[in-house]
Amino acid sequence: MLGRMRDSSAEPPYDLRRGALLVIISALLFAGMAAAVRKASQELPNAPIVFFRHFLMLVLLAPWLLRRGRGALRTKDLRGHLVRGLFGVSSVACYFYALAHMRLADAVLLQQSIPLFVPLVERIWLGDPIPRRLGRVLLIGFAGLLLILRPGLGVFEPAALFAVASALLASVAQVGIRRLTRTEPVTRIVVYFGLIASLAVAPAAALTWRTPSAATWAILLLMAVLATVGQLTLTRSYVYAPAARIGPFFFAGPVFAGLLDWLIWGRLPDALFIAGAVLVVVAATLALRIRGSGDAPSSLQSARR
Repeated sequence: MLGRMRDSSAEPPYDLRRGALLVIISALLFAGMAAAVRKASQELPNAPIVFFRHFLMLVLLAPWLLRRGRGALRTKDLRGHLVRGLFGVSSVACYFYALAHMRLADAVLLQQSIPLFVPLVERIWLGDPIPRRLGRVLLIGFAGLLLILRPGLGVFEPAALFAVASALLASVAQVGIRRLTRTEPVTRIVVYFGLIASLAVAPAAALTWRTPSAATWAILLLMAVLATVGQLTLTRSYVYAPAARIGPFFFAGPVFAGLLDWLIWGRLPDALFIAGAVLVVVAATLALRIRGSGDAPSSLQSARR
């Protein structure tokens, strides 16, 4: 099933409504994953949680690997996988730390500011120019980040810097994926990410290991299932429409996270967070639109991300 979902060369019909719905579902799944990470962090250090996030994903993808055989891992760009994997797992580690130490909705929104950083990474790494209109939009977005971070107001949370670092590292990983998709199918990229991330974080996980309770084992499994299904759902959504059209719907994630914050921990966002969130979401949405303004509806290259 996974192989057919990812590697099929047939081009499905353009369906904005279905694509947007799948993005919203994936945002809900990732918000649930974030809540599971926060719960697990009450008992476990960061490194073991990051390890199980990726190792259990590999377990869930094992049927695809067994069906495809060793040829499924034959790659033309091992260096690209290493760059994507190392930056990706570093992003996840920073994000999980932020989830453990700050309000859920704040961490989720800061981590989802990735569209603000991708143009900067593309400028430095690929030499892509930043259009003047996009530059103004990015300034608005970074102003929103400052409102959320609120430096100098006495309520700054150092953990917020880890959430911002996660977004920056993830933007590098996303640009790496853009390069990988020229030669690699999506499922292979995901599998290599799981392998590299698991190996990279295994030593730290072993050094900080604590045997979790049965309830925490269940939470870790739930985290892995939500993350894996969320990733596959998000990837599937981009088969039906370009990222510029449906990517903004992913900002339903902070809303879902805010609801979970309220239901589980009884925490509500403050006025500064709401103001900053509006600026970040508007700017990120405009950035996606501007960067994708050249995509035709039938251009489904983003499906390979």
